[in-house]
Amino acid sequence: MRETYLESIAKTLSDFRVGELKVPTPQHVDRWISQFDETVQLPMLKEIDHVLQKSYCSKENVSAFFRNLIRSEKLAGKNYCDFWKTAHILNIQQNGHSQSEIRSLFGNLLLEECGLDINLCGIDGGPYIYIDDILFTGGRIGQDLISWMPSAPDRAVVHIIVIGAHKLGEWQCTKNLESKANANNKNITFTIWAAMRLENRKKYKNHSDVLWPAILPEHPLVSEYMAREAKYPFEPRQPGGRPENQFFSNEEARQLLETQFLLAGLKIISFSQSPKPAMKPLGFSPFGLGFGSTIVTYRNCPNNAPLALWWGSPEMPVTHPLGRWYPLVQRKVYATELGSVFYDMESF
Repeated sequence: MRETYLESIAKTLSDFRVGELKVPTPQHVDRWISQFDETVQLPMLKEIDHVLQKSYCSKENVSAFFRNLIRSEKLAGKNYCDFWKTAHILNIQQNGHSQSEIRSLFGNLLLEECGLDINLCGIDGGPYIYIDDILFTGGRIGQDLISWMPSAPDRAVVHIIVIGAHKLGEWQCTKNLESKANANNKNITFTIWAAMRLENRKKYKNHSDVLWPAILPEHPLVSEYMAREAKYPFEPRQPGGRPENQFFSNEEARQLLETQFLLAGLKIISFSQSPKPAMKPLGFSPFGLGFGSTIVTYRNCPNNAPLALWWGSPEMPVTHPLGRWYPLVQRKVYATELGSVFYDMESF
């Protein structure tokens, strides 16, 4: 069974950062899982295999979503090519490369579907399109569009297209954009289109689609960490909720991942002498134990995912904090401060 799961996980991740990293192999997955206690390795592999098959965004899947959206009557009307010909497809991302790369993929599909050059689309009065891969906190999308807002027309429609949107970030992003538009005396409407929406609001934590521990293991690292987190005390998830996306196979398997990723993340944090406050064991976040996202795309792994998935660099010596953990999905980093081993949030 172990070999079956190793092979399946490697196959799911086969196009992860293709051309930048070696193609994942069962041996690569085995090296990563071997960092956990031997007694939990097999059940972890089984659940990770299940989760990644649900939440990993391959290039093929992303392309299919974009192609369907280009043809969508709800977004573009019956004559969808006419809509896209009038649309201004923005390229305004200030940090990272995700928009330019995703926009290029979208442009190729638009050329195939409608014979349109993405760089020649757009007319006065046409809608504006902001494309990116995943909305986590919504901070980067908000920053980009707020910076663009002074040059925007007084009246406009903006469609934000993402593969996945976390509901708290989606709500915060939309409210912030609407407020800024009003402050700038702009009549701009914002609509978010996503292939999947993931619940991560505290009010609905029991039905969350992210890793949100129901119990905390008894461990010195956990006790020490919780003692430091007085500003935003952790509120456990109540087992038995029914997440919409069904990323997890069952409650027991979910709790296994939550516990093991929490402990591994705390171990990774301990490698740094002065970790940034946003560096949480279950992924970068201002709050609690971390963001807990399980979303990984073919382009990169977000730092909003558990540290145990992406932290580390095989090229670094074991004396360096980045060399003390072997990553499953090694994260491409665009901004670092190696002194504190800090990864910029959402530099996806």
